[in-house]
Amino acid sequence: MGRSRRTLPEELLLLALDPATGTTAQPQSLDLGLAGAQLVELALAGRIAPDGDRIAVVAPRPTGDPTLDCALELLRRRGAPVRAVHWIGGPRLGLRQTYLSHLERCGMVHAVAGQMCGVLPTTRYQATDNEISREIRARLDSAIRTGVPPDPRTAALAALAHAVGLGKHLYPGNEGRSSRSRLRDLIRHDPMGGLVAHAVMDVQNGAVAQPRRGPASPGRPAGPGGRSAAEPARGVPMQPHRGSMARAVVH
Repeated sequence: MGRSRRTLPEELLLLALDPATGTTAQPQSLDLGLAGAQLVELALAGRIAPDGDRIAVVAPRPTGDPTLDCALELLRRRGAPVRAVHWIGGPRLGLRQTYLSHLERCGMVHAVAGQMCGVLPTTRYQATDNEISREIRARLDSAIRTGVPPDPRTAALAALAHAVGLGKHLYPGNEGRSSRSRLRDLIRHDPMGGLVAHAVMDVQNGAVAQPRRGPASPGRPAGPGGRSAAEPARGVPMQPHRGSMARAVVH
């Protein structure tokens, strides 16, 4: 995969970044959204594909993006399709910081050091070029305003933005109610984006703890919650951010 365009996780993070404060909106659900955005990006690159409510690796060759390739390798190691809700609901230590650091290296944001309560070191991230965020936002606005079915990438971005609760950040107040509703409706224009967005919302609603029951595979006893005994209930941790105890990232 070339670097001629931004990936969905990068775009989702830039959408969530407040240009005035350097904080990210919806930080807890955003972590889930970034994990989901990785799945959509890998699907757009032809590396994975939906298999019912599961994700299957169909082409394990690297994309050229280290963070995406890490996720792809972890999916490949599963050896069998994994439920999207289990993958997204797994621990994702440092994923948001990984992407913030990546955006900083690319020159799209710069870190601003500060302190919380005058003691704890913190880092905020300011966009170096707000035109990038405005271009991403304009794509969503156009899809909402015109009603023309958007391209799969924009539809998936809209679905993820809705799933993590960015609608009230992008279109606040009563005047933004109709835009938030249309943002939600865009979820139907991309099957993979819709699958992942629903998985993100299911995780927030506690669906990981109570997965749907299904028949066990032949010769493979079912584990707790109807899972195959060989299928882990949670995702594999992504790259943890070193030194996270020494410096806090302000949300």
